[in-house]
Amino acid sequence: MDLRIFTEPQQGATYDELLAVAQAAERLGFDAFFRSDHYMRIGPGDPGPGSTDAWTTLAGLARETSRIRLGTLVTPATFRHPGALAITVAQVDQMSGGRVELGLGTGWFDAEHAAFGIPFPSFGERFNMLEEQLEIVTGMWTADKPFSYSGRHYQVVDSPGLPKPVQRPHPPIIVGGGGPKRTPRLVARFADEYNVPFRSLEDTGAAYQRVRDVADRPIILSAAQTVCVGADEAELARRAEGVNRGMTMGQSVDDLRAGGLAGTPPEVLDKIGKFRELGAERIYLQVMDLSDLDHLELIAAEILPHV
Repeated sequence: MDLRIFTEPQQGATYDELLAVAQAAERLGFDAFFRSDHYMRIGPGDPGPGSTDAWTTLAGLARETSRIRLGTLVTPATFRHPGALAITVAQVDQMSGGRVELGLGTGWFDAEHAAFGIPFPSFGERFNMLEEQLEIVTGMWTADKPFSYSGRHYQVVDSPGLPKPVQRPHPPIIVGGGGPKRTPRLVARFADEYNVPFRSLEDTGAAYQRVRDVADRPIILSAAQTVCVGADEAELARRAEGVNRGMTMGQSVDDLRAGGLAGTPPEVLDKIGKFRELGAERIYLQVMDLSDLDHLELIAAEILPHV
């Protein structure tokens, strides 16, 4: 099973802090470094330096790492026009030597859109936008002649579809969420990977089965979970304080154990094993305290070799 580091920089992080985490993750043997795509802190608390742009960050990391894969979990369809997004991701894929993955979703944080003047249509309309964006982005990446598309939200006329990404036919597409109807169909049409974020084992298994029911090809199944690991109870409690500083609401150690991957290394390994039994091939470890690189060291030493 792949273990991937997943960060939430909108809670307050500079590029240099993200670079330190990404380079530590690469050095320690994690499969990938991912980040959210938000422009504003979620929930109360000190915003610190504010957020950073996801794809600007990944472009920088593409030149300052050499092995680790890079991506978003997930880029909102509301943030960027699909033609511009196709160019951006293809260029970062070139800059990284073919290590980029695109997670794409509907967007959900309405206050963030209002704060930065980004239109925020209804959920149904955002889902329609997402579907059209997937059509256009993959179409531009794979077209061997001028690409055109006419939809409700976007029209593309004779696009050269350049630049092309390094990865062929295109960088992996990740679609996530727990929607019972439209999400599985969208995954079956476009996705290389289906991610279920921050759900219980029961809900994750049900979501995986809905995708299996409609997909006629192999799709990687993954989950995202908040991680908090301590060598003993004292270290776990201390580390939970750091996790909570970055979260939208404080959670006790028991809450973190119940709702995420928290505990001593054997406890966390046991729960990862339960996700594996559901069919998960990847786990995104949501790391909230980006200053605690010792946390990554512990996970790499005590958990990574056993998965």
